[in-house]
Amino acid sequence: MARVNFWDDVAFMAKLRAGVSLAVLQKQRTPRQHPALRNDKNVRTWYLMPLRAVFYLLDTLRLRRIVSRLRTGDHDFVIFDRYLYDQLAQIHSRHWLARAYVRLLVGLAPKPEFAFILDAFPDQAFARKPEYPLDFMDSYRRAFLGLSVFVPQLVVIGPSSVENVRQLILQCLSEGPDVFVNASPVG
Repeated sequence: MARVNFWDDVAFMAKLRAGVSLAVLQKQRTPRQHPALRNDKNVRTWYLMPLRAVFYLLDTLRLRRIVSRLRTGDHDFVIFDRYLYDQLAQIHSRHWLARAYVRLLVGLAPKPEFAFILDAFPDQAFARKPEYPLDFMDSYRRAFLGLSVFVPQLVVIGPSSVENVRQLILQCLSEGPDVFVNASPVG
């Protein structure tokens, strides 16, 4: 087994990107924002979106190289934490150009045999880890669930207990993704 963390192992220039986010975007905090909340993914300015698009393409190309290398290794399976879908959920796909870009990245990215989204209610996730404003977490959840338009093989595991989520994942792994996806539509 191999475990790959997308941000640490795949993202292009991750440390530089994180440093810039902390240095620049945290300063753009509004006076009413709670100081503990992050201010990076939720910033959507005209100049950041094209810059992010370049990085997402570089991330996708690097992902291809890493998956190719992992396929030649002696792994029964590889678990990706986040994969490319975390990046895709940040792209507002209301405009035709954004949708075309998402389709390009999905087409370039290696197709995982199993792709799960572990869903959570935003208010419960916020209570557990208050990292981003609640309204952003709600829109981010909708964006993740909306990825099924671009990635139909995504299996959404609804909010549940850790044990139930584990059982559903094992069921999907034993029955195969096609059977599970057809039996459990994205909601």
